[in-house]
Order: sequence, then C-alpha cells, then structure tokens
Amino acid sequence: MAVVIPAKDEAARIVATVAAARAIDGVDVVVVVDDGSTDQTSTLATGAGATVTLHPRTLGKAAAMETGADLVRLLDQQDGVTSPRLLLFLDADLEDTARRAAPLVPPVVAGEADMTIATLPPQSQPGGGRGLVVNLSRKGIEAATGFQATQPLSGQRCLTREAFDAARPLARGFGVETGLTIDLLRQGFRVREVEVDLHHRVTGTDVRAQLHRARQYRDVALALAARRRGAGRPR
Repeated sequence: MAVVIPAKDEAARIVATVAAARAIDGVDVVVVVDDGSTDQTSTLATGAGATVTLHPRTLGKAAAMETGADLVRLLDQQDGVTSPRLLLFLDADLEDTARRAAPLVPPVVAGEADMTIATLPPQSQPGGGRGLVVNLSRKGIEAATGFQATQPLSGQRCLTREAFDAARPLARGFGVETGLTIDLLRQGFRVREVEVDLHHRVTGTDVRAQLHRARQYRDVALALAARRRGAGRPR
C-alpha cells in the first residue's frame, strides 16, 4: 500500500505525518507531493523517509493527488508488484494521528468497498466556519447519487487503483473530494465511510481563513455544476 500526501508549506508538521504514515501496517511507500511550497517541506519530508516529488508552482490538491498516484504507478512497475498498490490519501497536517488511518484499509482489502472515506471526531480546535461548504457538498452529492455523506470534504481516503483511475481527471482544487465521490458512485463503485480518530489543523476565522473557505466554496460549486450538466468529469 502507498500513502500519498499532498503538501504545501507544511514544514512544521510534515515530519511527524510522514513518520506516522510509515508506521501504518502494510505501507511500504510514502509519497509526498510538494505543491509549490516556499518552506522546507520537501527537504524535511525526504529526511523523514518519504519519496518526494515537486510541483514548481502551486497546482492545487487535485493535481497533487494525480501526480502522487502517477508516481506510485511508476514505483509499482519498478518494483514488479503483482497487483497495483492501494492508494491511501492523507492530509499533510495530521501529524502523529496519521497512524490511526489504518481502519480505512481493511474494507478495501476485503473487497467490501472500492473507496473508504474517514469521518473524523470533533476537532480539538474550534473552527470559524459555518458549514456552508460542507452543506453544499453534502447536498450536491445526495442530489447526484442519493448517497448521504457525513463528512463529504474528508481528504482521508483509501482507494483501489481501478477506482482512482476511473475518476480521472479529478475535479479541480478543493472540489476534488466532492467530484471523486460522485464520479465513483455514478459508475457503480462502492463507497463506505469509516470512523477514524484523526486530528488536523482547523481553519481559523481571520481574513485569510475566510478567503480559503471562499475558494473551497467556488471549487465545490464548479465540481457540482459540471456534474449537473451531465458532462461527467471536467476535462
């Protein structure tokens, strides 16, 4: 199994996240995709034992996920694995809690799900959002597929290679999770949510945080609009 970690300016957290990901049973590859960081994210990730690839400029989370999955495919070929590695996507700011992502894996290994999505407990830091982006995504997924997602924006997911490839190209930016869920469900892939005790940095309430949420809302809305048009995934 390969862990793929998209990361941008996560120097303060990437070492702990990589170390915890490497400790998950069955993980033999940890790939960090440095999405245009201006700090030491890539250097620190390499020192922690990750295989690191760089985007010279920021391309967004969806592009980082695709880059990471492509690198895992190359490693599969180089290593001569008999079947493609599973892909476990984790956020870069999980730190030590990343090792608790292990429950996402068994349903996929057992063939009970093609993609699992982590549902997280209430986070220790209070966030400043009002749930607008989450509700937009949740309602959009339900309208498109009938699936009622608990945490539709969760980036902690385990997929088969077949499922990931079927969802490409991914929805842009922060719409990636919403688009991924809709696209796989529409194609008949099995999606299951799994409760996992993970903790990450919660976005605050300052102007920068509000701009971040505005970008999230835009990207989720674009992903849903593309799928409402019946055009499938944006290309």
